[in-house]
Amino acid sequence: MQDVGHPRPAAAREAIRRLELSKVREIANAGFGREDILRFWFGESDQATPGPVREAAIDALAAGRTFYTHNHGLAPLREEVARYLGRLHGRAFDPEDISITSSGVSALMLAMQAVLDPGDRVVAVTPVWPNLTEIPRILNAEVVRVGLEPGQGRWRLDLDRLIDAIRPETRLVLINSPGNPTGWTLAADQRTPLLEHCRRLGVWLLCDDVYERLYYGEGASAPSILPLAEPDDRVIGANSFSKAWLMTGWRLGWLVTPKTLTPDLGKLIEYNTSCAPDFVQAAGLVAIRDGEPGVAALRADLRAKRDRLATALAEHRRVQASVPDGGMYVFFRIEGEADSMALAKRLIAEAGLGFAPGAAFGPEGEGWLRWCFAARDEALDEGVRRLLGWLG
Repeated sequence: MQDVGHPRPAAAREAIRRLELSKVREIANAGFGREDILRFWFGESDQATPGPVREAAIDALAAGRTFYTHNHGLAPLREEVARYLGRLHGRAFDPEDISITSSGVSALMLAMQAVLDPGDRVVAVTPVWPNLTEIPRILNAEVVRVGLEPGQGRWRLDLDRLIDAIRPETRLVLINSPGNPTGWTLAADQRTPLLEHCRRLGVWLLCDDVYERLYYGEGASAPSILPLAEPDDRVIGANSFSKAWLMTGWRLGWLVTPKTLTPDLGKLIEYNTSCAPDFVQAAGLVAIRDGEPGVAALRADLRAKRDRLATALAEHRRVQASVPDGGMYVFFRIEGEADSMALAKRLIAEAGLGFAPGAAFGPEGEGWLRWCFAARDEALDEGVRRLLGWLG
Protein backbone atom coordinates (compact mmCIF):
# COMPACT_ATOMS: atom_id res chain seq x y z
CA MET A 1 0.00 0.00 0.00
CA GLN A 2 1.30 3.45 -0.91
CA ASP A 3 2.37 5.61 2.03
CA VAL A 4 0.34 8.81 1.76
CA GLY A 5 1.85 10.39 4.88
CA HIS A 6 -0.16 12.19 7.50
CA PRO A 7 -3.70 13.04 6.38
CA ARG A 8 -4.82 16.65 6.48
CA PRO A 9 -6.83 17.56 9.58
CA ALA A 10 -10.59 17.35 9.23
CA ALA A 11 -10.96 21.08 9.78
CA ALA A 12 -11.34 24.35 7.95
CA ARG A 13 -8.29 25.84 6.27
CA GLU A 14 -5.89 27.85 8.40
CA ALA A 15 -7.12 31.30 7.29
CA ILE A 16 -10.64 30.40 8.43
CA ARG A 17 -9.50 28.93 11.72
CA ARG A 18 -7.69 32.19 12.43
CA LEU A 19 -10.88 34.22 12.08
CA GLU A 20 -12.19 35.59 15.36
CA LEU A 21 -15.70 34.87 16.53
CA SER A 22 -17.89 37.96 16.53
CA LYS A 23 -17.50 39.66 19.89
CA VAL A 24 -20.92 41.25 19.42
CA ARG A 25 -22.44 37.78 19.05
CA GLU A 26 -20.50 36.59 22.09
CA ILE A 27 -22.03 39.36 24.18
CA ALA A 28 -25.50 38.68 22.79
CA ASN A 29 -25.12 34.99 23.64
CA ALA A 30 -24.23 35.98 27.21
CA GLY A 31 -27.56 37.79 27.50
CA PHE A 32 -29.87 35.35 25.74
CA GLY A 33 -32.49 33.78 27.96
CA ARG A 34 -32.85 36.85 30.18
CA GLU A 35 -36.05 38.77 29.55
CA ASP A 36 -34.89 41.77 31.59
CA ILE A 37 -32.01 42.66 29.25
CA LEU A 38 -32.25 45.88 27.25
CA ARG A 39 -30.69 44.84 23.94
CA PHE A 40 -28.71 47.62 22.32
CA TRP A 41 -26.01 45.33 20.91
CA PHE A 42 -27.16 44.65 17.33
CA GLY A 43 -27.19 47.25 14.55
CA GLU A 44 -30.85 47.33 13.62
CA SER A 45 -33.94 49.36 14.38
CA ASP A 46 -36.70 47.94 16.54
CA GLN A 47 -39.23 49.08 13.89
CA ALA A 48 -40.63 46.51 11.48
CA THR A 49 -40.35 46.94 7.72
CA PRO A 50 -43.08 49.32 6.44
CA GLY A 51 -46.37 47.68 5.46
CA PRO A 52 -46.31 48.47 1.71
CA VAL A 53 -42.89 46.83 1.39
CA ARG A 54 -44.07 43.68 3.17
CA GLU A 55 -47.24 43.63 1.06
CA ALA A 56 -45.19 43.77 -2.14
CA ALA A 57 -43.37 40.60 -1.11
CA ILE A 58 -46.64 38.90 -0.11
CA ASP A 59 -48.19 39.78 -3.48
CA ALA A 60 -45.10 38.48 -5.32
CA LEU A 61 -45.27 35.20 -3.41
CA ALA A 62 -48.97 34.90 -4.08
CA ALA A 63 -48.22 35.38 -7.77
CA GLY A 64 -45.76 32.49 -7.66
CA ARG A 65 -42.62 34.54 -8.07
CA THR A 66 -40.38 31.91 -6.53
CA PHE A 67 -38.00 31.19 -9.41
CA TYR A 68 -34.46 32.22 -10.34
CA THR A 69 -33.87 35.71 -11.70
CA HIS A 70 -31.04 37.33 -13.66
CA ASN A 71 -27.67 37.15 -11.89
CA HIS A 72 -27.49 40.95 -11.71
CA GLY A 73 -31.08 41.31 -10.52
CA LEU A 74 -34.47 42.24 -11.92
CA ALA A 75 -34.23 44.91 -14.61
CA PRO A 76 -36.97 47.11 -13.06
CA LEU A 77 -35.15 47.13 -9.71
CA ARG A 78 -31.78 47.95 -11.27
CA GLU A 79 -33.42 50.78 -13.19
CA GLU A 80 -35.09 52.10 -10.03
CA VAL A 81 -31.82 51.98 -8.10
CA ALA A 82 -30.15 53.91 -10.94
CA ARG A 83 -32.89 56.58 -10.82
CA TYR A 84 -32.64 56.77 -7.04
CA LEU A 85 -28.86 57.22 -7.12
CA GLY A 86 -29.21 59.82 -9.85
CA ARG A 87 -31.60 61.89 -7.74
CA LEU A 88 -29.44 61.51 -4.67
CA HIS A 89 -26.05 62.31 -6.21
CA GLY A 90 -26.95 64.59 -9.09
CA ARG A 91 -25.47 62.54 -11.92
CA ALA A 92 -26.65 59.80 -14.23
CA PHE A 93 -26.17 56.13 -13.33
CA ASP A 94 -26.45 53.32 -15.85
CA PRO A 95 -28.63 50.39 -14.69
CA GLU A 96 -26.09 48.12 -16.40
CA ASP A 97 -23.53 49.21 -13.79
CA ILE A 98 -25.75 48.07 -10.91
CA SER A 99 -25.93 44.54 -9.53
CA ILE A 100 -28.51 43.44 -6.97
CA THR A 101 -27.05 41.20 -4.27
CA SER A 102 -28.31 38.91 -1.53
CA SER A 103 -27.49 41.43 1.25
CA GLY A 104 -25.00 44.23 1.70
CA VAL A 105 -22.56 41.77 3.25
CA SER A 106 -22.73 39.68 0.08
CA ALA A 107 -22.08 42.83 -1.95
CA LEU A 108 -18.88 43.45 -0.01
CA MET A 109 -17.76 39.84 -0.32
CA LEU A 110 -18.42 39.80 -4.06
CA ALA A 111 -16.56 43.06 -4.61
CA MET A 112 -13.51 41.82 -2.75
CA GLN A 113 -13.60 38.42 -4.41
CA ALA A 114 -13.57 40.27 -7.73
CA VAL A 115 -10.45 42.39 -7.11
CA LEU A 116 -8.30 40.70 -4.43
CA ASP A 117 -5.64 38.04 -4.85
CA PRO A 118 -3.97 36.22 -1.94
CA GLY A 119 -1.32 38.44 -0.40
CA ASP A 120 -2.80 41.71 -1.70
CA ARG A 121 -2.52 44.78 0.53
CA VAL A 122 -5.79 46.29 1.76
CA VAL A 123 -5.99 49.60 3.63
CA ALA A 124 -9.02 50.16 5.92
CA VAL A 125 -10.15 53.13 7.98
CA THR A 126 -10.81 51.81 11.49
CA PRO A 127 -12.38 51.09 13.97
CA VAL A 128 -14.90 49.51 11.69
CA TRP A 129 -17.55 46.81 11.44
CA PRO A 130 -15.48 43.59 11.55
CA ASN A 131 -16.89 42.07 8.36
CA LEU A 132 -15.03 44.67 6.33
CA THR A 133 -11.65 43.65 7.68
CA GLU A 134 -12.35 39.92 8.05
CA ILE A 135 -13.48 39.40 4.44
CA PRO A 136 -9.98 40.25 3.12
CA ARG A 137 -8.52 37.81 5.65
CA ILE A 138 -10.86 35.09 4.37
CA LEU A 139 -9.39 35.81 0.93
CA ASN A 140 -5.81 35.66 2.32
CA ALA A 141 -5.19 39.37 1.83
CA GLU A 142 -3.23 41.61 4.23
CA VAL A 143 -5.13 44.36 6.07
CA VAL A 144 -3.42 47.61 7.09
CA ARG A 145 -5.46 49.65 9.57
CA VAL A 146 -5.52 53.46 9.63
CA GLY A 147 -7.12 54.47 12.90
CA LEU A 148 -9.49 57.36 13.42
CA GLU A 149 -8.71 59.66 16.32
CA PRO A 150 -11.28 60.56 19.01
CA GLY A 151 -11.39 64.12 20.25
CA GLN A 152 -13.79 66.94 21.04
CA GLY A 153 -16.80 64.67 20.78
CA ARG A 154 -16.03 63.44 17.25
CA TRP A 155 -13.85 60.81 15.60
CA ARG A 156 -11.61 62.35 12.96
CA LEU A 157 -9.56 61.07 10.03
CA ASP A 158 -5.99 62.21 9.48
CA LEU A 159 -6.17 62.25 5.68
CA ASP A 160 -2.40 62.54 5.32
CA ARG A 161 -1.93 59.34 7.31
CA LEU A 162 -4.44 57.54 5.12
CA ILE A 163 -2.84 58.74 1.89
CA ASP A 164 0.62 57.79 3.18
CA ALA A 165 -0.69 54.26 3.84
CA ILE A 166 -1.99 53.94 0.26
CA ARG A 167 1.16 52.91 -1.59
CA PRO A 168 1.76 51.60 -5.12
CA GLU A 169 1.55 48.01 -3.86
CA THR A 170 -1.89 48.66 -2.28
CA ARG A 171 -4.70 46.90 -4.11
CA LEU A 172 -7.80 48.13 -2.28
CA VAL A 173 -8.93 50.88 0.12
CA LEU A 174 -12.00 50.33 2.33
CA ILE A 175 -14.13 53.30 3.44
CA ASN A 176 -17.27 52.90 5.58
CA SER A 177 -18.86 56.35 5.82
CA PRO A 178 -20.83 57.13 7.89
CA GLY A 179 -18.97 54.56 9.89
CA ASN A 180 -19.99 51.76 12.19
CA PRO A 181 -19.36 52.03 15.16
CA THR A 182 -18.15 55.65 15.46
CA GLY A 183 -20.50 57.56 13.17
CA TRP A 184 -17.43 59.19 11.60
CA THR A 185 -18.18 60.57 8.14
CA LEU A 186 -15.70 61.33 5.36
CA ALA A 187 -15.63 65.12 4.95
CA ALA A 188 -16.67 66.52 1.58
CA ASP A 189 -13.27 68.16 1.07
CA GLN A 190 -11.43 64.89 1.76
CA ARG A 191 -13.06 63.03 -1.13
CA THR A 192 -11.17 64.52 -4.08
CA PRO A 193 -7.64 64.13 -2.62
CA LEU A 194 -8.39 60.52 -1.69
CA LEU A 195 -9.92 59.68 -5.07
CA GLU A 196 -7.13 61.37 -7.03
CA HIS A 197 -4.45 59.53 -5.04
CA CYS A 198 -6.12 56.16 -5.67
CA ARG A 199 -6.57 57.09 -9.33
CA ARG A 200 -2.85 57.92 -9.75
CA LEU A 201 -1.78 54.62 -8.22
CA GLY A 202 -4.45 52.46 -9.85
CA VAL A 203 -5.84 51.43 -6.44
CA TRP A 204 -9.41 50.18 -6.04
CA LEU A 205 -11.65 52.17 -3.68
CA LEU A 206 -14.57 50.28 -2.10
CA CYS A 207 -17.13 52.50 -0.38
CA ASP A 208 -19.54 50.88 2.08
CA ASP A 209 -22.39 53.43 1.92
CA VAL A 210 -24.99 51.55 3.96
CA TYR A 211 -25.50 54.49 6.37
CA GLU A 212 -25.29 57.31 3.81
CA ARG A 213 -28.98 58.23 4.26
CA LEU A 214 -28.74 58.15 8.07
CA TYR A 215 -26.69 61.35 8.04
CA TYR A 216 -27.29 64.30 10.35
CA GLY A 217 -25.44 67.02 8.48
CA GLU A 218 -26.56 69.12 5.52
CA GLY A 219 -27.96 67.44 2.43
CA ALA A 220 -29.98 64.33 1.73
CA SER A 221 -27.03 61.99 2.24
CA ALA A 222 -23.48 61.87 3.52
CA PRO A 223 -20.69 63.09 1.19
CA SER A 224 -20.12 60.30 -1.33
CA ILE A 225 -17.30 59.32 -3.65
CA LEU A 226 -19.77 58.12 -6.31
CA PRO A 227 -20.69 61.50 -7.83
CA LEU A 228 -16.98 62.31 -8.29
CA ALA A 229 -16.01 59.04 -9.96
CA GLU A 230 -15.32 58.86 -13.70
CA PRO A 231 -16.63 55.83 -15.62
CA ASP A 232 -13.19 54.20 -15.75
CA ASP A 233 -12.27 54.90 -12.11
CA ARG A 234 -11.66 51.89 -9.90
CA VAL A 235 -14.50 52.85 -7.56
CA ILE A 236 -17.08 50.40 -6.21
CA GLY A 237 -20.12 51.48 -4.20
CA ALA A 238 -21.75 48.91 -1.91
CA ASN A 239 -25.11 49.50 -0.29
CA SER A 240 -27.98 47.75 1.44
CA PHE A 241 -31.71 48.06 1.96
CA SER A 242 -31.19 47.08 5.62
CA LYS A 243 -30.79 50.35 7.49
CA ALA A 244 -32.52 53.26 5.73
CA TRP A 245 -35.46 51.12 4.59
CA LEU A 246 -35.74 48.98 7.77
CA MET A 247 -35.12 45.72 5.92
CA THR A 248 -32.32 44.03 7.91
CA GLY A 249 -33.87 40.56 7.76
CA TRP A 250 -34.61 40.67 4.03
CA ARG A 251 -30.94 40.41 2.99
CA LEU A 252 -30.92 42.65 -0.06
CA GLY A 253 -28.21 44.99 -1.31
CA TRP A 254 -26.55 46.35 -4.42
CA LEU A 255 -23.22 47.21 -6.02
CA VAL A 256 -22.28 50.04 -8.35
CA THR A 257 -19.24 49.02 -10.41
CA PRO A 258 -17.27 50.08 -13.48
CA LYS A 259 -18.39 48.42 -16.70
CA THR A 260 -15.08 46.54 -16.86
CA LEU A 261 -16.11 44.62 -13.74
CA THR A 262 -19.73 43.83 -14.58
CA PRO A 263 -19.36 40.62 -16.67
CA ASP A 264 -17.04 38.94 -14.17
CA LEU A 265 -19.19 40.09 -11.26
CA GLY A 266 -22.11 38.26 -12.83
CA LYS A 267 -20.08 35.05 -12.80
CA LEU A 268 -19.22 35.56 -9.14
CA ILE A 269 -22.86 36.10 -8.23
CA GLU A 270 -23.72 32.87 -10.04
CA TYR A 271 -21.18 30.91 -8.03
CA ASN A 272 -22.10 32.54 -4.70
CA THR A 273 -25.89 32.86 -4.57
CA SER A 274 -27.02 32.78 -8.25
CA CYS A 275 -29.41 35.66 -7.59
CA ALA A 276 -31.39 37.50 -4.94
CA PRO A 277 -34.90 36.05 -4.44
CA ASP A 278 -37.51 37.45 -6.83
CA PHE A 279 -40.09 38.25 -4.12
CA VAL A 280 -37.46 40.01 -1.99
CA GLN A 281 -36.47 42.13 -4.98
CA ALA A 282 -40.17 42.97 -5.45
CA ALA A 283 -40.17 44.34 -1.91
CA GLY A 284 -36.97 46.26 -2.57
CA LEU A 285 -38.47 47.88 -5.66
CA VAL A 286 -41.37 49.32 -3.65
CA ALA A 287 -39.02 50.41 -0.85
CA ILE A 288 -36.68 52.41 -3.04
CA ARG A 289 -39.40 53.72 -5.39
CA ASP A 290 -41.90 54.86 -2.75
CA GLY A 291 -39.91 54.95 0.48
CA GLU A 292 -38.46 58.46 0.49
CA PRO A 293 -40.95 59.85 3.07
CA GLY A 294 -40.15 56.92 5.34
CA VAL A 295 -36.40 57.46 5.00
CA ALA A 296 -36.82 61.14 5.87
CA ALA A 297 -38.97 60.30 8.90
CA LEU A 298 -36.50 57.67 10.09
CA ARG A 299 -33.59 60.08 9.74
CA ALA A 300 -35.41 62.77 11.77
CA ASP A 301 -36.37 60.25 14.44
CA LEU A 302 -32.82 58.91 14.74
CA ARG A 303 -31.37 62.42 14.92
CA ALA A 304 -33.67 63.16 17.87
CA LYS A 305 -32.71 59.87 19.54
CA ARG A 306 -29.01 60.59 19.01
CA ASP A 307 -29.34 63.99 20.67
CA ARG A 308 -31.46 62.56 23.49
CA LEU A 309 -28.93 59.84 24.28
CA ALA A 310 -25.76 61.91 23.85
CA THR A 311 -27.15 64.67 26.09
CA ALA A 312 -28.10 62.19 28.81
CA LEU A 313 -24.71 60.45 28.76
CA ALA A 314 -22.88 63.78 28.96
CA GLU A 315 -24.41 64.39 32.37
CA HIS A 316 -22.11 61.85 34.04
CA ARG A 317 -18.51 62.89 34.62
CA ARG A 318 -17.16 59.34 34.03
CA VAL A 319 -18.76 58.95 30.62
CA GLN A 320 -17.15 60.18 27.41
CA ALA A 321 -19.40 59.84 24.37
CA SER A 322 -18.72 60.72 20.76
CA VAL A 323 -21.56 62.41 18.88
CA PRO A 324 -22.02 60.58 15.56
CA ASP A 325 -22.36 62.50 12.32
CA GLY A 326 -24.30 59.57 10.89
CA GLY A 327 -25.42 56.00 11.53
CA MET A 328 -27.37 54.70 14.50
CA TYR A 329 -24.76 54.32 17.22
CA VAL A 330 -23.28 56.30 20.08
CA PHE A 331 -19.74 55.11 20.82
CA PHE A 332 -18.87 55.82 24.44
CA ARG A 333 -16.44 54.87 27.15
CA ILE A 334 -16.39 54.90 30.93
CA GLU A 335 -13.45 56.31 32.81
CA GLY A 336 -11.34 53.60 34.41
CA GLU A 337 -12.76 50.78 32.27
CA ALA A 338 -10.22 49.56 29.71
CA ASP A 339 -11.50 46.05 28.87
CA SER A 340 -14.65 46.45 26.77
CA MET A 341 -15.52 42.73 26.71
CA ALA A 342 -15.30 42.40 30.47
CA LEU A 343 -17.24 45.62 30.93
CA ALA A 344 -19.99 44.56 28.51
CA LYS A 345 -20.40 41.26 30.34
CA ARG A 346 -20.56 43.01 33.72
CA LEU A 347 -23.23 45.39 32.46
CA ILE A 348 -25.32 42.43 31.33
CA ALA A 349 -24.97 40.68 34.66
CA GLU A 350 -25.23 43.69 36.96
CA ALA A 351 -27.42 46.21 35.11
CA GLY A 352 -29.37 44.24 32.49
CA LEU A 353 -27.77 46.29 29.71
CA GLY A 354 -26.57 44.83 26.41
CA PHE A 355 -23.96 46.85 24.48
CA ALA A 356 -21.52 45.85 21.77
CA PRO A 357 -17.92 45.88 23.03
CA GLY A 358 -15.59 48.29 21.25
CA ALA A 359 -13.00 45.53 20.86
CA ALA A 360 -15.34 43.92 18.31
CA PHE A 361 -14.38 46.70 15.89
CA GLY A 362 -10.63 46.39 16.26
CA PRO A 363 -7.95 47.52 18.70
CA GLU A 364 -8.81 51.18 18.09
CA GLY A 365 -12.21 50.55 19.70
CA GLU A 366 -10.91 48.87 22.84
CA GLY A 367 -12.25 50.48 25.98
CA TRP A 368 -15.34 51.78 24.19
CA LEU A 369 -18.92 50.46 23.95
CA ARG A 370 -21.38 50.81 21.07
CA TRP A 371 -24.97 51.72 21.90
CA CYS A 372 -27.47 51.28 19.07
CA PHE A 373 -30.01 54.06 19.61
CA ALA A 374 -32.50 52.88 16.96
CA ALA A 375 -34.89 51.95 19.77
CA ARG A 376 -38.01 53.22 21.48
CA ASP A 377 -37.53 56.37 23.54
CA GLU A 378 -38.73 54.54 26.66
CA ALA A 379 -36.05 51.88 26.16
CA LEU A 380 -33.34 54.52 25.69
CA ASP A 381 -34.45 56.40 28.80
CA GLU A 382 -34.53 53.20 30.85
CA GLY A 383 -31.09 52.29 29.51
CA VAL A 384 -29.69 55.64 30.62
CA ARG A 385 -31.33 55.24 34.03
CA ARG A 386 -29.79 51.79 34.50
CA LEU A 387 -26.35 52.87 33.30
CA LEU A 388 -26.19 55.98 35.48
CA GLY A 389 -27.53 53.99 38.39
CA TRP A 390 -24.83 51.36 37.88
CA LEU A 391 -22.20 54.12 37.78
CA GLY A 392 -23.54 55.50 41.03
